[in-house]
Amino acid sequence: MLLTLFLAAAAMAADRPNVLFLFADDQRADTIGSLGNPVIKTPHIDRIVRSGVSFERAYMQGGLQGATCVPSRAMLMSGRGLFRADERLMRDPTWPAAFAKAGYSTFATGKWHNGAPSLARSFQQARSMLMGGMANPLKARLSDLDGGTVGPARLSPRHACEVFADEAIRFIDCQKDSPFVCYVAFDAPHDPHIVPEGFPVSYDPRSLPPLPNFLPQHPFDNGEMAIRDEMLLGWPRTPQAVAGMNAEYYRYVSYLDSQVGRILDALAKSPHAANTIVVYAADSGVARGAHGLIGKQNLYEESLRVPLIMSGPGIARDKRAAAMCYLFDVMPTLGALCGVKGPESSEGINLGPVLATGEGAGRPRLAFGYRKSQRALRDGPWKLIRYPEVDRTQLFNLETDPFEKDNLSDKPEHAGRGKDMLLALERDLKALGDTAPLVVDHPKPAGWTPPRGRRGGAAP
Repeated sequence: MLLTLFLAAAAMAADRPNVLFLFADDQRADTIGSLGNPVIKTPHIDRIVRSGVSFERAYMQGGLQGATCVPSRAMLMSGRGLFRADERLMRDPTWPAAFAKAGYSTFATGKWHNGAPSLARSFQQARSMLMGGMANPLKARLSDLDGGTVGPARLSPRHACEVFADEAIRFIDCQKDSPFVCYVAFDAPHDPHIVPEGFPVSYDPRSLPPLPNFLPQHPFDNGEMAIRDEMLLGWPRTPQAVAGMNAEYYRYVSYLDSQVGRILDALAKSPHAANTIVVYAADSGVARGAHGLIGKQNLYEESLRVPLIMSGPGIARDKRAAAMCYLFDVMPTLGALCGVKGPESSEGINLGPVLATGEGAGRPRLAFGYRKSQRALRDGPWKLIRYPEVDRTQLFNLETDPFEKDNLSDKPEHAGRGKDMLLALERDLKALGDTAPLVVDHPKPAGWTPPRGRRGGAAP
């Protein structure tokens, strides 16, 4: 009897797919060669694109603090939306814990920005963890999970991304019986944009096409004009300074791609290749010169939209999906594909039907927020951004204006649409648990002047 139960459990485990989750840090959705970028070299991420479904309208939901990767990762792990997620991941069960409960071996390596105590609540094993937000990757201090506790940090012997890839390869090579989840949270291409000396791929700033929505300065105070990210370049921004930054950024993306390739090669050589779902995504995008902004503390497409590619058994090949979704829909989708019952508190949806063909609907509308200063709604091709503290509203038709250059909110012919979308945004935000007002009694002036000593467009 016991032997029969053991064999049945082993057969069930063998049928369930593994998960390899490759997670980038601050990677714009438009920095992948096979998804339309004519300049950048990403041959290994392109392999995932060709073998799977790429979501063209995948978004992180925003943040209620400047380090938006903290809420983004909390949403991913818990499946909860922005206004209900516990950023420290100590209140609600997490999806990796649900996979472990269902018999999966769970492993993490890389960046963990949600507090040390929550790491052991989420993963059974974790090695070479960067416990924080950012670091010089050649001098990063990394820790292991040992006996349920994060151990002392040690200096990384190599570039952190290479170490993370090494750990993932070692884990995959050691897997035998149990299905597994391998979560690889790279800290690239987050600044500082540092790659090892001798990495052969580089970009001439003069070869990069100019940003269609470049501005020397954002036209009004969006509520977060002088945070650390925005101080990476002075004002007014110049095309030359932005191009120089983006050449370094592109090079870092290409270096990240090379480490992704190492992991994909190891998976391809392993016995798990045919039965592993591969996910490639990022915690957020980043402006990098769009709209006069540098960072991700805004609700424009460059900062909100993220790469999301999924490939593996039962998933269509080389398809582009127009379905709208949040990043926190990914774990519930993986749970459905793997037969794992998730936390009761999870709010994400299952995108499995879209993955089967590359077609079908996702979410009908998406609502976003940043601190109390910005709220936004995407409804089909239309997007409304509201700035309550300065009483400004933007309305864009992303179908005809994908770079959000032409604000239609003051056009009489769009007054009705703007009003309807504002009401829909208010209803959706309330349903999502947001209590911040879209209109304030005493808005402040929208004008803004750069801080003294930070003018001229040069990098600090």
